[in-house]
Amino acid sequence: MLSFSMRVISRKALRDFWGKHADAEQPLRSWFDDVKRAKWRGPADIKAVYRNASFVGNNRVVFNIKGNNYRLIVAINYAAGIAYIRFVGTHSQYDRIDAATI
Repeated sequence: MLSFSMRVISRKALRDFWGKHADAEQPLRSWFDDVKRAKWRGPADIKAVYRNASFVGNNRVVFNIKGNNYRLIVAINYAAGIAYIRFVGTHSQYDRIDAATI
């Protein structure tokens, strides 16, 4: 099996968010740096590092950002090693979406 680091698509979504919520910049940068070095082959690999990550179906993972002030939803393609950012937002924004289908 190939062992490669994850590719994150797209960092622009993170930059756009922290442009509006400056307190999210450092936590999102840390998450991005962690993920681009990660070699996730399945949910257990994510849980080993992010114990509070939630798996909501359709290969979607919800990460708590900045002490759970914000939510980040990522669609993971384990075979290709790609993490697609699907949503980054506040709790109230998160409450208005379906995390499994966004």
